[in-house]
Order: sequence, then structure tokens, then C-alpha cells
Amino acid sequence: MNITVLGYGSVGRTVTEALAARGDRVRVIQRRRPETLPEGVAFAPADAVTAAGLAEAMGEADTLVCALGLPYSGKVFRRDWPSVAQNCLDACARTGARFLLADDLYMYGPQTAPLTEDMPLDGGGGKPWARAEVTRLWQAAHAQGRVMACAVRASDFYGPHARNSMLVGQGIDRLLAGKPAQMAFPVDHPHDYTYVPDFARAIVQLIDAPEADWGQAWHVPNAPTRTTREVLAEAADIAGVPLRVTVLPALLRRALGLFVPILSELEEMRFQWDRPYRVDSSKFTQRFGGTATPLEEGLAVVIAAHRHGGQ
Repeated sequence: MNITVLGYGSVGRTVTEALAARGDRVRVIQRRRPETLPEGVAFAPADAVTAAGLAEAMGEADTLVCALGLPYSGKVFRRDWPSVAQNCLDACARTGARFLLADDLYMYGPQTAPLTEDMPLDGGGGKPWARAEVTRLWQAAHAQGRVMACAVRASDFYGPHARNSMLVGQGIDRLLAGKPAQMAFPVDHPHDYTYVPDFARAIVQLIDAPEADWGQAWHVPNAPTRTTREVLAEAADIAGVPLRVTVLPALLRRALGLFVPILSELEEMRFQWDRPYRVDSSKFTQRFGGTATPLEEGLAVVIAAHRHGGQ
């Protein structure tokens, strides 16, 4: 197959590596060339926000995998994500490629039940609204027959390249450095985490899936649910380091948010952390089978990579 991957962060990189390893023709596109690419993987510059060079960069791709990451800002999400989605869909319509979105779960907003693909889209906030709007765009394009499209949705993820993950950056990396994990939200609610290679594997399965499986969203399977504290405790045990966890009190978090932008941006997403956050992936497993990587195995890979300077 001939596949173009837009964005080379932790997800785009892992998808690219998986596709290249099985012999697909793969091209990575983003504004700047990554420092390294797997052997045989091509690169072409393009800007998905402005659409500059996007369709041309895709070449003869059968599928465009959008694994792009934008700055974690509600303002940026509202301004740029609908443009990115529309530009990608227009480029796919022009070239005849399919559109597969590596997605998150923000569009469901605050929920108390396990998340399912048929939950209504949330219209509030910056980041949830933006992801809901992106969903409407690709669903409409598919329904109208303009572009064959689908989305693969993951929970908060972790993996050997995922240093921007809160679990990794503020949790595991700090434990490995002999410091307390420093979490912005409560750590004792059950919370599903997605292992990035599982995310990539699900994306590849949808790439290979027949047309009937497109036009819809799919949740990536996760390891059995644990609390964030239990996940960090497992990581500490594997690493052979003490478990120390600090959690910012809500009042302090809000006060610091006036000076620390990321804390302010996290505030509208607190519904992911102030209650149990479970993801129902039964639709995916019933259709495609398979199981998620055990948490212990995924954490061991992350710890080994980060102890040896993996990026």
C-alpha cells in the first residue's frame, strides 16, 4: 500500500515504523523533516493548517493518516483543528485518498459512564468543541461520498516516545530521576491509558479493513483499568525506585494556572481526572479481536527506553 502519515510525533512515528516494517510505501509529511526516519520512508514538506503543499505532498497515497499534534491550547484547537481537518479532507477528495484520523476522546466531554463511540458530541469548551467539529467534518465528507473516512480514538496515552504524556513526563520520568511524580489532578480514580503501539496497531488494522468498517469511529483497546496511582506504583516497582506522588490541590492548581499556561489549559479537561474515566472498546474487539498490551509490559518498555535516553 501507499500511505502518507501527517505528523511525526509519538503516534505518527510508531505508525510509520509499523507500516515501513511490513513493506508498505510510506511518506511522512509535516512542516519540517524529522531528524531521523526509518529506512525507505520518504518525506515531503507541507502545512496542514494553511493547506500549503498538502495535496502535492501526499503524492499517490491510498490513505492519509492524520496523526498531527497541535499546541495544547483551547484557542489554537478552536482556530486550527477544523481548518486542518477540512484541508486534509479537501486534499483527499482531490487525490482520491482515504482519510484516517488518529483521534482522542475529548469530543465526548464530561461523562460518568464508560465512553462508547455512539455518545453525543460535546459542544462546550475549546478542545472538546474543536474535536467534535472535526468529527462532524469527516463524518459529513464520508456520508456525502466525497472522502472515505474514519477515526481511531485513544485515551491518554503512554509509550517509549511519548514524553509529552502526563503519565510519562510528569510521572514515570520524574520517578526515574529520583523525584516524586507531580500530577495536576487526583490519581485515585480509575483511568484508562492507551499504549501507543496498541494505538498504531489499531490504525493499521483499520487501514487494512474493508470499506464497511469505515465511516465510523473505533476505540482502541486498553489494558484493564487501574487508577493512576496504581499505574505509577507498577512503574516504580518495575524500575526499582520508591513510589512518591504529589498532587496539586485544586485551589493551588487554579492559582498557578494564572502563570503556568499548561495548568490553565488542563483545567477545562479536568473531567478526565475528577471522576472514573473508562473507555469501552468492545466494538473494536468484537470486530477485530486481539487484546491490549499488558500494562506491565508497556511500562517496562517505556522505562527501558527512557533509562537509555530514548526520545
